[in-house]
This record gives sequence, C-alpha cells and structure tokens, in this order.
Amino acid sequence: MIELLQGGAYLVGGTEVIRDDADAVAAIKAKTGKEISKAEAAKNTIAYGILESHNTSGNMEKLKIRFDKLTSHDITFVGIIQTARASGLQKFPMPYVLTNCHNSLCAVGGTINEDDHMFGLSCAKKYGGVYVPPHQAVIHQFAREMLAGGGRMILGSDSHTRYGALGTMAMGEGGPELVKQLLNQTYDINMPGVVGVYLTGAPVKGVGPQDVALAIIGAVFKNGYVKNKVMEFVGPGVASLSADFRIGIDVMTTETTCLSSIWKTDDQIKEFYDIHGRSEDYKELNPGEVAYYDGMIMIDLSTIRPMIAMPFHPSNTYTIEELNANLMDILDETEKRALVSLDGAVEYHLKDKVKNGKFIVDQGIIAGCAGGGFENICAAADILKGQYIGADEFTLSVYPASMPVYMELIRNGCAATILETGAVMKTAFCGPCFGAGDTPANNAFSIRHSTRNFPNREGSKLQNGQISSVALMDARSIAATAANKGVLTPATDFDGEFGKYKYHFDSKIYANRVFDSKGVADPNAEIHFGPNIKDWPAMGALPENLVLRVVSEIHDPVTTTDELIPSGETSSYRSNPLGLAEFTLSRKDPAYVGLAKDIQKAEKARMAGEHPCQAHPDVKPVMNAVKTQFADASHENTGFGSTIFAVKPGDGSAREQAASCQKVLGGWANIANEYATKRYRSNLINWGMLPFLIAEGELPFKNLDYLFIPGIKKAVEEKAEVIKAYKVDAEGGALGEAFDLRLGELTDEERQIILKGCLINYNRV
Repeated sequence: MIELLQGGAYLVGGTEVIRDDADAVAAIKAKTGKEISKAEAAKNTIAYGILESHNTSGNMEKLKIRFDKLTSHDITFVGIIQTARASGLQKFPMPYVLTNCHNSLCAVGGTINEDDHMFGLSCAKKYGGVYVPPHQAVIHQFAREMLAGGGRMILGSDSHTRYGALGTMAMGEGGPELVKQLLNQTYDINMPGVVGVYLTGAPVKGVGPQDVALAIIGAVFKNGYVKNKVMEFVGPGVASLSADFRIGIDVMTTETTCLSSIWKTDDQIKEFYDIHGRSEDYKELNPGEVAYYDGMIMIDLSTIRPMIAMPFHPSNTYTIEELNANLMDILDETEKRALVSLDGAVEYHLKDKVKNGKFIVDQGIIAGCAGGGFENICAAADILKGQYIGADEFTLSVYPASMPVYMELIRNGCAATILETGAVMKTAFCGPCFGAGDTPANNAFSIRHSTRNFPNREGSKLQNGQISSVALMDARSIAATAANKGVLTPATDFDGEFGKYKYHFDSKIYANRVFDSKGVADPNAEIHFGPNIKDWPAMGALPENLVLRVVSEIHDPVTTTDELIPSGETSSYRSNPLGLAEFTLSRKDPAYVGLAKDIQKAEKARMAGEHPCQAHPDVKPVMNAVKTQFADASHENTGFGSTIFAVKPGDGSAREQAASCQKVLGGWANIANEYATKRYRSNLINWGMLPFLIAEGELPFKNLDYLFIPGIKKAVEEKAEVIKAYKVDAEGGALGEAFDLRLGELTDEERQIILKGCLINYNRV
C-alpha cells in the first residue's frame, strides 16, 4: 500500500518523482532543460515558502516564527492566559480564539467547568479575542470553517492543530508557546525537514480518510520517518480527494509525530472557502517546478483498504480483512502488548470477544475533529439506511464537529436516518477523544473514528480496576459494523450506493452566538475568576548545583502524555496547578506524587531560608557524600528536587501540564534516551525543567537513587555539550562513578528560560 523512499527525492512538475541518486541531476535537466542544486530545489516546497514568509530571523536555518492566529480550548486557555497575565499581558496582539469543546459537559467538579468558560468569555472581552461557547464547535472544525487561509500559519494549544489540507500550516504546541506569541515573542525552531507524501490513484468505495491516515501512521511512526518534519501532500492523487477527505487524513498526521503538514490546493479547496463565505482566503499552493524533499512517501490510494488500529496506539494497524482472517493470533498479540502498556495492573482480554468466529465489538463512536465531518457522517448514514443497531449491548453515538454541520445533516435528512437506527446524535464535543464521554463498560471494546486509542483515552481507570479499550476505524466501517449489530465489518462489504450531498454552511449560527471582539480590547472589563482558578506557585531559578532524587523509572518503549498526566476527569482541574498536580502519573506510577512531594520539602525549606536537612532527613547524608568530592557544595548553592527516567516520553497530546505538574511538585528534570515529540521537550524547557538525554543501555542509577549534578547552572550558561552527573551513595558516604548527560540543542532564549526557572520568571515584569 505504501512505500517509503530511502533518502531524498525530487518532484518535477508536480507529477514525477525522481530519487536522489547519482543520475538525478541529469534526469532533471533532461526533463526541464535546467540544472538545479539540491539546496535551491529545497526552497521550492510549499512548506519552505510559508515558513519563509513567517520567519522574522532573516536566517532560514534558525527560524523565529510569528503566527497569524492562535486557538485554544477550555482545558488550556485558562493556564495560558494566567501565564501571560503574570508576564504583563495587556491585549491579544493577534486573533486568539477560545473554544469550549473539552470541558463542555460541566458535569464534574461542581461549577468549575462553567467558571472556566466564563473566564474565557471575560478574557475575550478584556483582551480582544473570540469566544466560542460550549457545543457550538470542536476547536479544529471552527478553525477550518472560520480561521484557516491559504499560506497562513496557526498555532494551537492542542496537538491536532492541523489545517494543511486548506493550505494553512498549523502546529499544536504546549501553552507556553502560545504565551510567547501573546507577548510578541517568537516560535524558535531549526528549519525542519520536509517529507513529500506523493498520492496517486483514488480510494475504492468504502475506504475513508481514517483508513488512509492509519495506513500512513502504521508505516512511519515506529521508524520515525517524519518525526519533527513537515509532511507535504502532493501528486495527482490529491485531486481525487474531496476537501473533507483531505481534512480527515490531515488531522491524523499528528499521530506520525511530524511537526506540521501542508497540501497542494486546487478548485476543491477553493470551493470549500466559497461555501464558507471566505473566498478571499483561498490561495492556490503548489510546489515549484523542481522541488526537493528529504524523504518521499509513495501512496497508491486505490490499494488502501479499511483499517483498524488496535489498542493501545494508532500505529498498531491492520487491515480489517487481515484482522478477521487472523483473529486469534492478532488478538493474542494485542493482549501481550497490553501487559506492557497497562503494567499488568488489570487483566485484559480480547479473545473472549470472538463468537462463532466473529469479532464482536461493544460500542461505536463517530466524533470530533477527525470523525465528525459532514461527509463522514453522510457516508455512515448511507450505510445505516434501513438498518438498526439492535437492542443488545452494542451502542452507536455520532457527534457532528460543529453546529453548522449538524444543521446541514438535519436539513438533508442524514440525521434522521441515523436516529432511526437507534443510534444517538450528540452535540459538538471532544470528550470521546480523551475519556470524558461515552466511557464503555468494564472490559468492553469500542471502535471510534477519533484521534487516539492510548490506555484510558476511553475513560476507564486502572487504579479502580476498570479497563476498556479503543480501536480506531473510519466512520464508514464503524457504520458497517453497527449495521451488522456489532460484528466487525469493513465498509467495503457495503453493496449499496453512497449519495452525493452538497454542503451549505449556515453562518448565522456563529453570527448569533459566538462573541467576536473584532480585535478590540476593553481594558475595563473584569475577568471572571471561579474558586478553582489558581495562580501558578512561585518557582525558583536554577541553582549552581542540583541534587535530584529519581522518583519514577519507566521502561516502556514510549510514554504518552496521557500517562504523565491523565486526561478525562482530571481535565476539570487544569485551571488549578496544585490540584491537577495530584494526578501526575497516577495511572502509571501511583507512588510518584508522594515521592516527589517528599523531596520537594527540602527545596521549599531552602527557598524559605531554612536548612533543608530539617525538612528532609536524607539531605544531610546525601550532602556529606557530595562533599567528599565537591567541598564547595552546600545547601545555599545546591537545589533539591525530583526527576523521572523514561525511555521516550512525550508522545501524544500537546498538554503542557505533562511538564508543569512535575515542576509544581518540585521536578527539575527529565532523563530520557530520546523525546517522543518536539512539543513535550519544549514544554519541559518552558517550565524550567532540564531535558536531559542519556545514552541507551544500562542505566547508572535506579528508582529512588539520588543524583548530584555539579555546576549545572554554569553548564547551561556555557553551553556545555556533556554534563557530568554522579549517583550518590549516601550510606557509603561517597559518590559513584561519573556518567554523562546531555541537553541537546537549546536556543539562547531557552537557556535563559531554564536559568530563570520557567517562562513566567523569564517574562515577569
């Protein structure tokens, strides 16, 4: 289905791929009559042009990006605005849209969700923003309908900020990166590599965008082919895909760990803008006559078949046909993988869902930024027409991505078709994507056209002995399964016809309900603070030396942000840094919070001018051991705190709280073999945490050990490539052998943020 070219490739005339080998230059000259260098051809990608137009550094190797627009939802915007306020925010300097699609239910924690919403509305008035009330639209659908534009760049505090299909390069990052934009600072990165995604052919009937997306994720996630790069979709196959189909593929590029995405645009994208009353925002985008890509993904769309991503990762992919043909073997393998993902905390079974040779699922969900699009739901309605889902365990819920989409489904009859089956239509809400809605029964299995299927993303709680799981599928195959009463069925088995549905966008829905300041701030507006909205606690600057206690040791191949700070009901506390911190690693390592708070006592005492050994009994023997080699080390120049080790932390969500919660609990660092995403590493840095790297192999320390890092402040200031650290043998009264840590590349601004202790301190006025 998919081929990954090894090495780079040229795209000539937008239609022909030439591998980067010894004959490439001659082949290009034969076709174009021109010679072109690799460096010049690299400037002819769509991505390069957009990045160049938004770069303020004058150096295309070291980018300093200013975005056109910002967007956040209601479990991120409170912390972002609170951080910016602490740094002197007076007015939003660019359009900033605050949507309310994550804590929309207002059903957990009393008034705190609606208090956050009122905070958002009042801030939109005071600082000149846009406020989208709950249930009107999920964050990314509103951005597609109202914000995207050809050649623009949008930064969002949600990892699935992806509008490349509409010609907008969008990135999802942790909240501090939005704070920088609000304070007229820049997004600083090295020029990323650009990988072409060359499409040919057209999808067969029954194959949808999630099928193509999962096939790509399965091909590139584990090998890191597109990690921190831009995916650029080109080739003749693009024309065979509708705007909605492209959007459905594009939003899932986040799960490849790429930095961003962009597509060539054409009349179908122009029509999208025309329909939404924004014709002036369309821009035709194409690569230059000869464009160079750092890699090329070759996809014949006609070979893609209905896919399923089995628990517990979007890259754990199979065709549905393959799964059904090898049921017991694949289910057994999935159960074995679950032992690692779930740490053996609960028993997990899938093979018992096989009845008479058929795999029976318990729930179907079509929802959110990935599944809730107009065409997906119309196709599901066509498959379900005249069917019913049955009166047994199986349930089906459908969430249109916005009220305008919902309205059109009512007008064209698709909503009625779905409701007649026994399925339920719900309002725009992201809950099924992160465990805040439609949680299945214990041991149930859910199939979802949503974005992720990490452990607990469906809402179960390992600490309470509860486990259910999610597989990702396309809306069409979910509908085919629902029509088959829960028997796993690919949509290619559907022998009916798919209708041609024209979309009409009703702009009055937003005009009548969304608050839009038009960029005009009202300094006299009062901010609404609910009792759960708390300021960030004080955070100290980086001391000369550090004593760190390892308080969690994680050896999973990848650790997700969901495991670092769980989603679901914890989302209600994201406006309360201390309250949320109590949930840190709660589903992965329940001992973490107590251990981190324990060693934090020493640092709190030190910052208060007291001797830390009075607050923590380990400090004295640890410092005695340190002084055997570093006589100048003392509690005046040595900070105390915690660190965790994880092989590859940070896959998944952009949520800054995966880092900030560790910082609030006294974390000074992470130690990892590598970081899964750029955004998680950036979150660590912006919260003043050291993103240490250690070579793969046997660790020189274990959980609960103390580590001493001498001269860390000087090492950061002087850009030391290697930083020496020591395991502390407190009982033996000495230090162990030195081992090497590295910080990797840091900008000067990032070093200053770490030295100051966090972005708030760096910007504080």
